[in-house]
Amino acid sequence: MSDQLLTPQEVQAAGEAIGKLKSGLNQVLIDQTGVVDRVTTAILARGHLLLEGLPGLGKTELCKGLARLMDLPFKRIQFTPDLLPGDITGTYVIDGETRAFTFRPGPLFASVVLADEINRSSPKTQSALLEAMQERSVTVLGTTHQLPQPFFVLATQNPIELEGTYPLPEAQLDRFMFRVIVPPVGAKTMATILTSRFRGQPPQLSAVTDGPGLATLFSLVDRVHLPLPVAEFIGRLVEATHPAAASAPDPVKRFVRYGASPRAALALAASARAWALAKGKPNVGFDEVKDMAGAVLNHRLVLSYEAGLERVTADNVAEQLLAAVPEVPRG
Repeated sequence: MSDQLLTPQEVQAAGEAIGKLKSGLNQVLIDQTGVVDRVTTAILARGHLLLEGLPGLGKTELCKGLARLMDLPFKRIQFTPDLLPGDITGTYVIDGETRAFTFRPGPLFASVVLADEINRSSPKTQSALLEAMQERSVTVLGTTHQLPQPFFVLATQNPIELEGTYPLPEAQLDRFMFRVIVPPVGAKTMATILTSRFRGQPPQLSAVTDGPGLATLFSLVDRVHLPLPVAEFIGRLVEATHPAAASAPDPVKRFVRYGASPRAALALAASARAWALAKGKPNVGFDEVKDMAGAVLNHRLVLSYEAGLERVTADNVAEQLLAAVPEVPRG
């Protein structure tokens, strides 16, 4: 990470590139500005993304459109109950000519991997993604294979109340930078879709950036300044998610069993940097942290049985947490 501050020209150039990416995504997912902002921010922060919502809301098309806009190799994995770990990581096969074992890469070997309906496969298969998402590599029969760079897992998930779904393990949820809820569309949006998309066909998108262009954006995000008071605020927020912490507010003590890990603090700092750059700022403020906190924490808080009884969600707890933790320590 460079200590050199961003120049106004660099911030402007980054804003133009980010604006083109958002414009393309807005053509795919109409009137879902909040979702598009979160998706773009996660990509700029080099994070993985979990999209949750009912079938038919455009989650899959959003991921496919993102890959086209970035001009990166794309693979889609349809997760089903009978999917095995080797089906996604790859396996060794016998070469017909040499009779030697050779590695045949699985669909994980792409820059953008769509894990469609990820929670319809067993936890064993879901856990095969852990190394890939954290280390950007996979190990098969003791040999480690590096994945392409950049590497993003964009997973879609059905609400766990639907038939045939498995809850994702906490360790895997922690690998996702954001969990973003895709809400149902309204009547006006549906009318726009009906009149502008023949048989529901998505728009034809052209690439607005590529691998080198993304690398430039990544380097600019890394140079967004994170002031010490803002970094300390992030630390206090994550610490306060633990019910045993002295700083934990009452909602956390009542409704949270386990709080967020240090990976959440890293994700919050990285996403706040990316969001600041998208807003045309060379430094992170408290507002950027607050804007990103819900999407970073809502899948990392393990709630108690009491929370379920009182219908308290992780988003509710995150909102109350932000209201309770001051930007600057009192006293």
